[in-house]
Amino acid sequence: MHDLWEGLRWAFGLDTVQPRDYHALQACLRALVVYGGGLVILRLGERRSLRRGGTFDVVLGFILGSVLSRAINGPATILPTLTVTALLVALHRLIAAAALHSHRFGSLVKGEADLLVEDGRLHLDVMRRFGISQRDLEEGLRLHEIRRPEDVREAWIERNGDISAVPRKEPRVVEVAVEAGVQRVRIELA
Repeated sequence: MHDLWEGLRWAFGLDTVQPRDYHALQACLRALVVYGGGLVILRLGERRSLRRGGTFDVVLGFILGSVLSRAINGPATILPTLTVTALLVALHRLIAAAALHSHRFGSLVKGEADLLVEDGRLHLDVMRRFGISQRDLEEGLRLHEIRRPEDVREAWIERNGDISAVPRKEPRVVEVAVEAGVQRVRIELA
């Protein structure tokens, strides 16, 4: 049993004082354990934190990246690092639950969507505030199969930074012709 413990201490570099003294194998083994532990913790967290999200989710990603990397190639030990990671994911989930139940708190933590285009009119002050050029807006609209801002009923900059758009609904015209010159009918469908 003592030999097993000593083998694990060497494998994970527990006797090494400085991270620069880790062997490549030790760093790789630490990376495997931290990756596996981090993956389990995030899967227990929630799916939302794994997708591209707003500032609220990005901050968690940066912090987790920093914390977990210190256990791989820095001075942090593995078990406390994974414990802190679990705490941060639980805190993130708790804040998300509070934001779900309180619109005011949700707005404070996650922000609000802002109107960029209304009935084809650009809100230039909002575009300037978010650093969105007309080209950026047009790119976002093309992703919704809208070619020009004039064709938009509403376009929003969402809390996660995406541009969402609602196209103007132009009435569809259907013409029905009857043979032998009897009658022609024009119908507009909204």
